[in-house]
Amino acid sequence: MGTEFVELFEKWAENYDKSVMGNDLEYQKVFYNYDEILKEVADRAFGHVLEFGTGTGNLTLKLLEKGLKVTGIEPSDAMKKIGEKKIGANANIFKGDFLHYPADLALDSIVSTYAFHHLTDQEKGEAILSYSNILAPGGKIIFADTMYKSLEDFKQAISDAVQSGFHNLAEDLQREYYPTIPVLKKMMEENSFTVTFSKCNDFVWIMEGVKI
Repeated sequence: MGTEFVELFEKWAENYDKSVMGNDLEYQKVFYNYDEILKEVADRAFGHVLEFGTGTGNLTLKLLEKGLKVTGIEPSDAMKKIGEKKIGANANIFKGDFLHYPADLALDSIVSTYAFHHLTDQEKGEAILSYSNILAPGGKIIFADTMYKSLEDFKQAISDAVQSGFHNLAEDLQREYYPTIPVLKKMMEENSFTVTFSKCNDFVWIMEGVKI
């Protein structure tokens, strides 16, 4: 992932937790069932977990509550600072991103929420290949993120945001790299994963891949 979104993360950091708890009308549907989404991701993970985009530490806490070992990766200094304060010394958080992380870890699960769409499709493919190379058979990728069944559904989401007067949401949808499920499914299967998709709300799905 390039650095083009880090400035946005720095700006979001202070108000991120308020937004995910539903205090921002424009993003309420995006974060609907937020706590349950985090819990579902944590429940599917096992062993040593690598978490991309730890942000303010909300998923990290869920993983730690399950007794899992967590190594976090976060590109934003502001987000990282908040997350480290929240989780204390219970997990190590390194500065990095989906493509730049410690390569010598023995991992069982790789997780992320609300972050994979910051990669282009080419970068998503590179990332999934990288994870395939480090996960043993049975290892998992569990990503909860905004994604769409088709390009038509994606375009409709942008139109709906505009019609609702949610101009920041509409700009986000057009600026970032939201994937379609068929594209992700193809990437995962080409890199030796079986994969399922579970819908969480009008925007977010959980993609779970198991290494063959």
